[in-house]
Amino acid sequence: MKLGHTERVLPMLLPIVVDHPPIDGPAHVKVAAFSSGFQLLVNGKPFLIKGSGGDGSKSLLASCGANSFRTWGSDNLDNQLDEAQRLGLKVTIGIWLGHEEQGFHYDNASMVAQQFEMAKQAILKYRNHPAVLMWGIGNEMEGYGAGDSPLIWKAVEDIARFAKTTDPFHPTMTVIAEIGGKKVPSINRYCPDIDVIGINSYGGGASIPDRYRAIGGTKPYVMTEFGPPGVWELPKSSWGAAAEPTSTQKAEIYRNVYQKAVTGAPGLCLGSYAFTWGNKQEATATWFGMLLPGGAKLGPVDSMTELWSGKAPTNKCPRIDSLSISDPDDVTPGATIHAKLTASDPEGDPISVKWVLQRETSAYGNNGASEAVPPTYPDAIISGTLKGAEVKMPKESTGYRLFAYVSDSHGNGAVGNIALHVKKDSSQPETDATPLPFYVYQDNDKPMGYFASGWMGDAKSMKIDLANTETPRSGSTCIRFDLKESNGWGSIAWQSPANDWGDKPGGYNLKGATRLTFWARGAKGGESASFGVGLIAADKTYYDTTIAKLPEPTINRDWQQFSIPLTGKDLSRIKTGFVMTLKANGAPVTIYLDDIRFE
Repeated sequence: MKLGHTERVLPMLLPIVVDHPPIDGPAHVKVAAFSSGFQLLVNGKPFLIKGSGGDGSKSLLASCGANSFRTWGSDNLDNQLDEAQRLGLKVTIGIWLGHEEQGFHYDNASMVAQQFEMAKQAILKYRNHPAVLMWGIGNEMEGYGAGDSPLIWKAVEDIARFAKTTDPFHPTMTVIAEIGGKKVPSINRYCPDIDVIGINSYGGGASIPDRYRAIGGTKPYVMTEFGPPGVWELPKSSWGAAAEPTSTQKAEIYRNVYQKAVTGAPGLCLGSYAFTWGNKQEATATWFGMLLPGGAKLGPVDSMTELWSGKAPTNKCPRIDSLSISDPDDVTPGATIHAKLTASDPEGDPISVKWVLQRETSAYGNNGASEAVPPTYPDAIISGTLKGAEVKMPKESTGYRLFAYVSDSHGNGAVGNIALHVKKDSSQPETDATPLPFYVYQDNDKPMGYFASGWMGDAKSMKIDLANTETPRSGSTCIRFDLKESNGWGSIAWQSPANDWGDKPGGYNLKGATRLTFWARGAKGGESASFGVGLIAADKTYYDTTIAKLPEPTINRDWQQFSIPLTGKDLSRIKTGFVMTLKANGAPVTIYLDDIRFE
């Protein structure tokens, strides 16, 4: 019987055999199935995963009682694995798989083969490191619908089978976004070499055990992401803002999910990874972060420390007992609002507060993509104390967040915010929406509202021909873009107005567009390129109200259509209609583009 496969053992007949791996060799990890359920064993000893994922201090993570962390990709892990080994932590190595909504095509044999090779090399490279716990094959690559594509699950199974064949010491796991649709039955059907199902769940985290059993979950699971309800799961204000729980409220949410979905499901759940160990701009500056940017701990860290170690922290984080405003939350430009705060410290330590007004993100996502950090308005804070703040709102009509950052002198913090909105100034009429479809490029002799003026990277080796006649996809011309050097990169942004990076008004109101489509082909095939809509971050006066990316799809020699989804995005001001970036990997690169349009 191979180690690493699910082993069915009758505990009364066959005792657990303790493995003795070679010094500095791989840990012997396996999922064992007993009459009472499943258990993860590391070198023959029971191992409940107590961990998190993120870029925060791993030394702090270990000191809080954690025993593991996960990654989402397998690039440049050597230092992380070595640090984990020094700290006594085990690592679930993520192997990133392409997402169809980001341009990956599981019906493209070449793309799938390249992805398999990437996974293969990662497994071969890291399989013998003593800090490795298991392989996390993909993260939410099945999408947010039914999740029943046989092609996706075949690609997952092929990688899992390779891992089982070449690495008998580490189980395999695949990670899904919640458990709705046909995701779990599809894994059961198409992926016999997947040992564990990783589940990312937020608002529904506490109910996972009952729901998982109800849909026929037979494999053990790990809560691979959990935390406060996602912004996509909560009701919105009249202008589209979701109310974020304070860090004090989040601490109880983490505790509740862990007690019900992890320790409350023995024999079924093998452990968990809280999200996120660090700080991340996603929806807001603090929605999912368990730490503040400077590394200060927040309430969820206190909860997890006690749950992981069995002991409460010696010095706990401050509390925010209430945060409110005594004025309307939808105000006229330049209005003054008054916030009220009640905060305390469990040990009675002195605390202080910093008030910050920050612009709301342009659009909420649901796929964890990186977001530009919106600007702050220091001059808006007229006064601020531990009892409250007086704030003069900006004149620009948009959403804002008023944050209260509370801290003690022990590296602990608390944070809460209030969503606010400034009404539109009736004297400034909104720009009419641009009729659709709207072309960024159609033919060189057709009018174009955007200009290929934003050159970045190795400009000397870049050349663009907007009237190329070499086999255009339609019409009489197409775009040819050359990167003539064998190394480096080059990028061109289509801008409105030309040569503007956010200092001038302009752009187009493209409300109603649900996607940007374009056609591309490479001179050789396999070119490394990425594409996007929007580029100017919210720290500029005239920024792109949406930034969306299609990272590195595989370019073929034949014309192929790609799509960047824009449904639900704020398209009221798109200054940068299209961005393309080419990378030279040892040879000059040429690609062709045609029919770039908002639909």
